[in-house]
Amino acid sequence: MVTVEFLGPIQKQPLRLEITNLNQLASILQQDEELAKWLGNSAVAVNDTLVSSLDTQLKSGDKISLLPPVCGG
Repeated sequence: MVTVEFLGPIQKQPLRLEITNLNQLASILQQDEELAKWLGNSAVAVNDTLVSSLDTQLKSGDKISLLPPVCGG
């Protein structure tokens, strides 16, 4: 089981899912209209390391973070 956390302005509670790669996560998140709008422009980190491939393999205990772009001041 992996944990998915949503940072910044994404107001969602963490999810715990039985998935093995980020493609599966993308499919699940696209079903949520509110989350789908963030998917195209957010960075993704697995265990605090940025990743760019949806083929990234996951293992039980991994933490996935969805990092939307933010403006600083």
